[in-house]
Amino acid sequence: MSTPVRVVGFVAALVAVLVVSLTAGRLVGAVGPIGRAAPAEAAGAHGSDGHGGDTAPDGHGTGADAAGGAGHAAEVPGGLQVSQDGYALRLDPDQLARGAHDLAFVVEGPDGRPVTTYDVEHEKELHLIVASRDLARFHHVHPVRDAAGTWSVPLDLGPGAWRVLADFAPRGHEAMTLGADLLVPGAWTPAPAPSADRLTTTVDGYTVALEGELTPGTDSDVTLTVSRGGRPVTDLEPYLGAYGHLVALRHGDLAYLHVHPEGTPGDGSTTPGPDVAFGAAVPSSGTYALFLDFKHRGVVRTAAFTLTAGTPLETAKEHGHS
Repeated sequence: MSTPVRVVGFVAALVAVLVVSLTAGRLVGAVGPIGRAAPAEAAGAHGSDGHGGDTAPDGHGTGADAAGGAGHAAEVPGGLQVSQDGYALRLDPDQLARGAHDLAFVVEGPDGRPVTTYDVEHEKELHLIVASRDLARFHHVHPVRDAAGTWSVPLDLGPGAWRVLADFAPRGHEAMTLGADLLVPGAWTPAPAPSADRLTTTVDGYTVALEGELTPGTDSDVTLTVSRGGRPVTDLEPYLGAYGHLVALRHGDLAYLHVHPEGTPGDGSTTPGPDVAFGAAVPSSGTYALFLDFKHRGVVRTAAFTLTAGTPLETAKEHGHS
């Protein structure tokens, strides 16, 4: 066979293959990335806000779908994304030298400009959590914002890898939590992962005990009891509109959950200690670090705990269900 004939035959075969491929493509439809849901399904019906699952009328999650439901992809827990719904957290810079420095950042809106209007939640426009990746160090602070939308707060951080979590609600939008990594160069030895739950801790002479368990996908009751010198503390002071604030971070990826206290100071039924009750909805099984902020005699202190959340299947078996 001559060379021109061979070329014509090759081209004809190639055209036939392309026609068959296009026809099959039309019949099958578009194929997305392997192992990923379609964008609308992957994002869930509502944006994740770091407060639980479904969004309640007050803008906070109820946790009803924290574990995901049949036919629906589980929502991404708060703090795992640097951007959501067009909003993005930008640290400037994303590295700090060891010691006391100002941490500065902006929250960019869908228009690419810094956000300058926020809803007030728990007496603040924005709550900032800065935690080391090993969860051995923790800061819950409240930065100040200038007119241009830049937030700043002084922090004294040691070397290591840190996670910065901004919990806020842009004006006219539901609450969300965005996270970004921060590096402080220097020698650092990470703390070992916890080998057991830590249900009692002491800070500045105060003993705080935790009672309750975490069950993924449901609202779990957790109670913290504060005592000092063996006596219950019954005169806790309101801090950010409550007798205590509890933050939960999942070991491994630092998924964030801002747990809300039950009751309000001055409502006639909520006592100022020694018990502070919370409702928590964790997104999965695993080990969680819990940090309680409480105020007494004009000083805010933080008590740290470790609690393991079981799987829904294990919980069902305990209650006699298959």
